[in-house]
Amino acid sequence: MTVTASSGSPRVSPQLYDTLPLSSVRQAEQQDRFPDGGELDTLITFFRSGNDRLDAARLLASNAESIVARAANRIFVGGTPLSFLEEPLSTGELSSKDVTPLAADQVAFQDSVRTFTGTESSRNKGNFLTRLLQGNDDGDVRIVLPTGFTAISVAKYGPGNMRKSVRDLGWFLRYVGYALVAGDPSILAVNTRGLRDLLEKGCSLLATNVALQEMRAASAALLRDRPEARRLTIECFDVLLKELAVPSPSTRQKLGSSVRQGLQLPAIYALAAETAQRFEMRSGLSGAEKAEIVRAAYRQVFERDIAKGYSQTPCEVEASQLVQGKLSMREFIRALGKSKEYRTQFYGRFVNSRVVELAYRHFLGRGISSLEEFRKAFSIVSDQGLNGLVDVLINGAEYAQTFGEETVPYLRDLGEEAQESAGWGSNRRLFRFSAPFESAPQYVTLYAAYRQPLGDQHVYGGGNDPIGNQYGAIFPSATASVSTRPAPFGYDTRRLLVSNGLTQPGQMDSPQFRSSRPRRLGPKIVRLQQIATGGNAIPRRAGQPSIRETESSTQAVIKAVYVQVLGNTGYATERVESAENRLENGDINLREFIRLVARSSPFRRRYWEGLYIAKAIEVMHRRLLGRPTFGRWEIDALFDTAARQGFYGVVDALINGPEFSECFGDDTVPYERFITPKDLTSRRAPTWKEQLNLEAQIEFNLRARPELKSGNSFKTPGDITPRNLQAQSSSSIDNWIKSEPLRKTDSREESIALTQAGSTTTSAKQPTWAGKVSFKGSASPEVPGARLSRALDSQNAAGFASKIGISSWIELKPPFTEDELKYAVEETYRQLINFIPFDDQRLTSAESKLRNLDINLAEFIEAVAMSDAFQQKLSRIAPLRVAPAASLALLGKTATPSEVAEFLKTRAEEGQRQAIKNMMKRRNPEDCNRLLQVKLSSFSGRKPFSNLKKMRGEQILAPTQLTTGPQLEALVLPSKENLASQSDSNTSRSIRNLTFTSSILGTQKYGLANALQTQDASGFTRRGGISSSIQLKAPFSEEELQIAIAETYRQLLNRIPLDTERLITAESQLRNKEVDLSGFVKSVALSEAFQNRLSSMSPLRAAAAAGLALLGRASTPAEVSEFLITRARDGQPQATLDLLNKRKQEEADDVPQINGMTTSAGQDQATVIRTSMLYRGNAGLNPPTDSPL
Repeated sequence: MTVTASSGSPRVSPQLYDTLPLSSVRQAEQQDRFPDGGELDTLITFFRSGNDRLDAARLLASNAESIVARAANRIFVGGTPLSFLEEPLSTGELSSKDVTPLAADQVAFQDSVRTFTGTESSRNKGNFLTRLLQGNDDGDVRIVLPTGFTAISVAKYGPGNMRKSVRDLGWFLRYVGYALVAGDPSILAVNTRGLRDLLEKGCSLLATNVALQEMRAASAALLRDRPEARRLTIECFDVLLKELAVPSPSTRQKLGSSVRQGLQLPAIYALAAETAQRFEMRSGLSGAEKAEIVRAAYRQVFERDIAKGYSQTPCEVEASQLVQGKLSMREFIRALGKSKEYRTQFYGRFVNSRVVELAYRHFLGRGISSLEEFRKAFSIVSDQGLNGLVDVLINGAEYAQTFGEETVPYLRDLGEEAQESAGWGSNRRLFRFSAPFESAPQYVTLYAAYRQPLGDQHVYGGGNDPIGNQYGAIFPSATASVSTRPAPFGYDTRRLLVSNGLTQPGQMDSPQFRSSRPRRLGPKIVRLQQIATGGNAIPRRAGQPSIRETESSTQAVIKAVYVQVLGNTGYATERVESAENRLENGDINLREFIRLVARSSPFRRRYWEGLYIAKAIEVMHRRLLGRPTFGRWEIDALFDTAARQGFYGVVDALINGPEFSECFGDDTVPYERFITPKDLTSRRAPTWKEQLNLEAQIEFNLRARPELKSGNSFKTPGDITPRNLQAQSSSSIDNWIKSEPLRKTDSREESIALTQAGSTTTSAKQPTWAGKVSFKGSASPEVPGARLSRALDSQNAAGFASKIGISSWIELKPPFTEDELKYAVEETYRQLINFIPFDDQRLTSAESKLRNLDINLAEFIEAVAMSDAFQQKLSRIAPLRVAPAASLALLGKTATPSEVAEFLKTRAEEGQRQAIKNMMKRRNPEDCNRLLQVKLSSFSGRKPFSNLKKMRGEQILAPTQLTTGPQLEALVLPSKENLASQSDSNTSRSIRNLTFTSSILGTQKYGLANALQTQDASGFTRRGGISSSIQLKAPFSEEELQIAIAETYRQLLNRIPLDTERLITAESQLRNKEVDLSGFVKSVALSEAFQNRLSSMSPLRAAAAAGLALLGRASTPAEVSEFLITRARDGQPQATLDLLNKRKQEEADDVPQINGMTTSAGQDQATVIRTSMLYRGNAGLNPPTDSPL
């Protein structure tokens, strides 16, 4: 078979039978009108009788065995026909549990006898007078034995024929039930027409006739109480009897020619199809009917009813002559094709190729059959124009044979005549309603591609190749782009794949191909390094070797698996946490973990559900094996697996295959090994290529190379980047070529330069070109911190640029000018919604009130805060960030934790606008005419850093409360003088009870203030542990109690819980001195919030997090082992209690803190080192990522 292009094979699933609703509205749909009264009455009757017809169908289905048994017992003798039934026919009968089980043949014999006897008794029950009066009821279903009928012997007929005959009788009854539900017996005609010849050859047609009459009588007897259902059932059986009496119809022939293929269509396909309505102009029709036929001609030629939709009536004179009988329909169609409207809509807007395609649809009702036919029509329209093409099509023999003189042309689609395989997809697109809006020709490109070899694409169509990214299964449209058309690839055809950095991949699907590894510049390989534990012999656990790996490496491997298999790192609800824990504990290998991720619901939802099987196989192949499929033989094998075993079978076939074992094994994450040429082209970044001038003459004369002035200093690419350090108008390129240095020499640089050999001597040689290269010069090392020191010591106005801000507040007091009002309004917009709105978005009414002094500036700010722009801005922010953002915008300061909790509570109960109103109420009365802003110094322009650092250092404020959370570092706490000046007795007693180390209470400053005010450039120091502790000893104040409770929550839960989550009982007991601080810590540790945090982690991570939170240090290996054993045996709360019991007695009244950062008596150095490695802020928020062992 020649490998060439294809027009595409879109799935076409026409309905193979008719229903009453479809047949009722089909004519109205074809005539482009609303249903009339009779059609609506038919629909109403159909839907009203729906329950009756469904009940009748269920009744026939539940009594199917009795009906079939009655018919079989009438035409077969010498056995029990129902015993040959392979599957039960009844769907409504329920077998009793108390009945003794019998063999299959015994059950069949019992049912046959019971059914036959019961049926006869039900027919003949009553006295003679009753049977005489009821005799007329069965007159329409009286059984008439045909001449020559004889019963069939079961022994002579054979078991095989008996099984087929009983099965066919059940099928006939099932189709009658379908027809009852559909309300139309067309499904019976479609499926039984043509069976006469088959029954005469393999069975007895007379016996089939008698069996159907018996089934009709039995069904009518069951439906005696439902007259309408009984009538429709009898009609269905009559259709079966009539169709079996009709000989098999002949096929529909499609005449061929020298350029067209002759085909034939089976009659049952034509009967099942939805045929187009024929409109034929006759002299005896009424005026309304003739007007409808004229409109049908408009719909065919112009593809829509232009007289109804656009009030256009082309060719009015010809239409009048047609109605009067002076003009034939054939000539009227010719006049429409040559009209001005047709020329405007279907000729002037398109190229000649598309004009030919549309003309075949409008005048012949089909597409183009061959390239020769297209060439002939194209030459005609090029030479003679539109009129010549219309004359050729209408004067042809095909038009005369198909439509004649008086029939309106119609679309010859499925069921009208046999369709050609060539141009199948183009025909489907040409018959769409959107064909007039597609200007690109379909057939000429298709027939041109027939004579060209295929490009490298997917064997079942380029639309099955996903776009080469890692984020999901995105496929190009198979119909919008010509390049995505399918192609008749051979079974042995293989695709051309591009190696993604592999070393000598060799022949495809060879051992060398599967074992090839990437080069240094190829894809990164991620492996899971597993270390066996134990001594000489590897200990066993559950039949598997005991292994362990570092937690950080395992998490990196797990992330790589999610990125490769799912396309991203996986959301919280998509991660397979149980499989992750098993992988971390060594219970499964990496290969099994990949299998579990591939079998998960997120993978199935992305790459299986909603995708065609060929597309799903292609994208799963890329995800799990790292390459596209080779060809049809590989796809067909997986297609068969999908049909037999489903989604999980395809996943197992890919992972259990030899290619996965040889390429990745049990410890390697799959990576992209091969890509398609299309992927390679799309991944190449576009670049500029100089046009090649072949006519230009090459000059071979030597010319001097241009020299650039350069200094002796060492230059790097970073020196030409604007650093905002010098306020010079010259460009950085000018600075690059200047001979003198752009900065002053540091004294430490001079001392280092004196130690350089030959640094004080100069060369006496003549300068050469090599010596003038800008990168040639002394590469002496620079003093550490010299650049930062120069920036800090700079006194000019070229230091670091300060962010241009606004003053701490803007005040608008009456009387004010228009400029002041405009400035205040614009700054309000900038602070709240980050931009000045357009005129149609501004709050003109609020601005007018502010201008007329009806409201003050605070009320205008509240109006802007209540606007949709500000509300939508807050709605897009995370809940915990909304309150600080609103407080900064409205109050000019950040919100405290209590204010955040109050804001979130009000927002949840009363809405966001009410929370904003409550926040505005916290403004001071003197700020009614002020726009409060973030109180940071700002400058208009540039300021030296030496001046800026002093102002910034003075603005670093001390915290309002003594916060000792583990996440804080380098705090600047109040001095001793400030602490001593406080007069409140409760606060003084609180400070006396709060124990701080001397280093915090000293006058030394830390953090950013220290870095800004120091004269050296040593920078920040390494973060240390928390050196302060909080104790709660009686007597204590309410403030001390709240500090201790808050810090306990922060240490264990990393947050202050909401009011509904707080341990109210434990806090009351602590306040009433019924328990001490250690008892409150125990209650928080055993709370549901802390236990859920530990349960969401892997076992080793839970042990590490619990140790850091409760003991303030890393757990020893013995403590970790004890925690895990107790957790598995007695539960996690008991393991938590055991950790609390390990706290020292002198720490009972202390809030837990990280105290394992420094060496103390009885604590080994390994624990200190391990604590420093595990410490990542609060243990509850950021659990340690390293293993505690």
